[in-house]
Order: sequence, then C-alpha cells, then structure tokens
Amino acid sequence: MQKLFIISILCAACCAVPQDLSGKMFTFPVESNTAHVRLLPSRVNFKSVTVCLRYLTDLTRNYALFSMASRSSANDFLIFKTANKGRFDVHTRGKVSSFRGLPDEPNTWYSSCSTWDSNSGLAQVWINGNPSTSGVGFKGNLDGAPNIVLGQEQDSVGGGFDAGQSFVGMITDVHMWDYALSACELQRFASDLNFTPGDVINWRALDFTITGDVVVEDDQISRCLPSQ
Repeated sequence: MQKLFIISILCAACCAVPQDLSGKMFTFPVESNTAHVRLLPSRVNFKSVTVCLRYLTDLTRNYALFSMASRSSANDFLIFKTANKGRFDVHTRGKVSSFRGLPDEPNTWYSSCSTWDSNSGLAQVWINGNPSTSGVGFKGNLDGAPNIVLGQEQDSVGGGFDAGQSFVGMITDVHMWDYALSACELQRFASDLNFTPGDVINWRALDFTITGDVVVEDDQISRCLPSQ
C-alpha cells in the first residue's frame, strides 16, 4: 500500500504541467477548513529540508505556513506560527522545536526560511535573512511519500483541517530543498538576489492543485522586502 501511495504521488507530479509563478502569489481571502493548495514535490524521502517562502497576513491566532504530512506523521515537516507573540514552531516528524522573539507584525511582508538536518536533528528559522537560535528536532530521515499543503494544517494526510488554524493572507516564492541551505544562500533568498531555486518545490516551475477559495494573482511585494 505504501508503494502504491508513493507511485501515485510521483505519477501526479509527472502528469502535472509545471507553471512559472514568478511575480504571482496565492491569496487566501477567508478563513475556512477547505481552501488549500497542494504542492506536488519532485521527490520523496529527505535527509534534510529547507523551506523558504514570503508571506503577509493580519492574523494574530495560530496558523500554518507550510504543512507536509506522510503516513508516518501528520506533522512530518510543519512550519507553524503560534498565537504567542514572536513564536514559531517547526515540527519534524511530530517533534516540536520552538523559536521565540521573532518578528511577526501584522500586514507586513516577511521572508521566512526553516531548515532541518537529519544527522544533528537541528532546526532553525530565518526571518528576513536573520537567524533564530537552533532547536533540536527529529533525528533520522523523513521517509515516505509527502503530502504538502499551503493554507491548512494537516491532522491526517491530506485532511483533518481546522479553520482556526487556516492561513488567511498572501503567500509567494515557495521553494523547498532537500538539504540545509547555507547562511549566505538564506540571505540571498531573503534579498531576492540570484538564489538557487528549490530542487523539491520550485516556484518558477510549480506543480500544484487548488481546492476551494484560493486566488492566483499578481504579487504586491514589488521585490521590496522589509529592511534587515
């Protein structure tokens, strides 16, 4: 059954037509337990992960920025902003690393990157090119077919959505790599300066499906991010 699930993920990725979403963004206009974007990755099984994206929201409650689930864990790799001021959680196979004192003013564009390395288990969050401290997460590979969602937090593979944890706002420039980016690479992403696109998820060649009230529109970032 696991092999069939992996094959279905890979076939979906092969059959989809990638789109270049440069200069575009996903807008999630309303709170719901249905609206989401599913991203189709180019591979399965990860020894390390980096996920970067840019977002704007006026939410002050809990919400998910990036949710990757597998049959092994509903929170295989989850980037979660809590209602606590300045606190972000990174879940790796269900193990939580919490980071505090990070910028999260409402109605502000942020560049956010989260990294994790399987050997050390260390996870870290970078906001606008500036790092948090490191936290210890899961040690070991994230094996199995991933189901990746924007706009919702998965409590089961592809489902279990809670409107109270849904994302409302705009997300753009989503990239995922199967390795931990260096500090220089993370700062280049934050500054939008000739960074290497993700080799797992690439915003410039994105395989995705939309469910519910999500709009693709021109971004409003103008490549002008908050000063670092």
